[in-house]
Amino acid sequence: MEIRLSDHFTYTRLVRFTMPGVIMMIFTSVYGVVDGIFVSDFVGKTPFATVNLIMPFLMMFGALGFMVGTGGSALVSKTMG
Repeated sequence: MEIRLSDHFTYTRLVRFTMPGVIMMIFTSVYGVVDGIFVSDFVGKTPFATVNLIMPFLMMFGALGFMVGTGGSALVSKTMG
């Protein structure tokens, strides 16, 4: 079943519509945790601390990219619609 933005949204449809984004964020978070575990186990404590210092900046860049991508797709949708 296809979900369109012009359809009437019930709670079930809203959850189905937002689920891919939620799943993507869960996998991104799990990736960060697993990456930290491997860096800590195989390289040591100092590189692990370095990764933890750099990761917030990488997340900010990622959030900026998500914002630009979402805004860009909204502008394309508005122009095409």
